[in-house]
Amino acid sequence: MRGIAFFDLDKTILSVNSGTLWVRREVALGHLAKRQAFKAMTWLARYHLGFASAEAMVSEAVAQITGTQAAALRERTQRFFTEEVRQTYRPGALQAIEQHRREGRRLVMLTSSTHYLSELVAEELRFDSVLCNRLEVDAQGLHTGLVVGGVCFGPGKLPHAQREAQQAGAALSEAVFYTDSYSDLSVLEAVGEPVAVNPDPRLRRLAHKRNWRIVDWGVPSAKAA
Repeated sequence: MRGIAFFDLDKTILSVNSGTLWVRREVALGHLAKRQAFKAMTWLARYHLGFASAEAMVSEAVAQITGTQAAALRERTQRFFTEEVRQTYRPGALQAIEQHRREGRRLVMLTSSTHYLSELVAEELRFDSVLCNRLEVDAQGLHTGLVVGGVCFGPGKLPHAQREAQQAGAALSEAVFYTDSYSDLSVLEAVGEPVAVNPDPRLRRLAHKRNWRIVDWGVPSAKAA
């Protein structure tokens, strides 16, 4: 193995934010009330403005599904992936994944998405490992409202990346990380090769300042049209 290539999911591998698409879809199908959707968007806005911690935001969001059936959510996510997500892969992401595979790097998805969606993408794109928010399920198949292994969002992604590197016998200083988001700064600063993919404004400014590589991975042809 020649090190690890970490890939963010939303707006990095995908040209869209799957969370936003999911919330809209759940509201349209009647699985999520509009007030709940508004609350979720408010949490996200507060985090990006610096008024809430990543752990608190994710914990509050996950708590909202306490007592719901895991099987039902998994089934809805499978349909969501098939109908709305898989056609949003960035062409440049697919090329980068294959390049790192040829070079013998371990391919690891590092995302704040839940395991329901991220594992579907990882299986199709043949990733070696998935680091994400894993929702705890009890013996009756119901969500407990807790996250297994710690929140994987913002600064919370770094401990996940560190454990992965340790278990793989690799050094983060030799790893590459692709992401669009400034919120992933802790991992970007820890790896040897940080890469900003179609970055948000804050990350673009920082990448220019620190001479980090900036790439444009494009959008699917259907989106470009």
